[in-house]
Amino acid sequence: MRYDDILHLPHHVSSTRPPMPLADRAAQFSPFAALTGYDAVLAEAARLTDAWVEPGEEDVERLNDCLRILCEHLREKPEVRVTFFQPDSRKEGGAYLTRSGRLKRVDEARRCLVLDSGETIPLSFLTDLSGPLLERYPPRF
Repeated sequence: MRYDDILHLPHHVSSTRPPMPLADRAAQFSPFAALTGYDAVLAEAARLTDAWVEPGEEDVERLNDCLRILCEHLREKPEVRVTFFQPDSRKEGGAYLTRSGRLKRVDEARRCLVLDSGETIPLSFLTDLSGPLLERYPPRF
């Protein structure tokens, strides 16, 4: 055979250099990622978003009536459940979210609802309002 002369020699251990740690030795055989960040780009492209559906005229009238009722009873800090669309900052579309809490105020200058938790919900993306007060005083539309 071609290696018979060295096959059974003892393993060489350097007297001048320390042995390489096992973690570093294993790292030299790990796969090479030529395209760093490519997996993140693929995951972002695969992430699903919903499309914004513009509310119809009747929906807008109903929401306006709900807002009027809530504004009339704002001192009571009514419990409200708000569904709204939140646009995605990275790609087209977004997500429909629902938040619950007590309505603190309707900020007409910033055109948003402010809940007692401090969260603000833009009126332009409002899709539904509900709550005990709106069940007692149902909107006309």
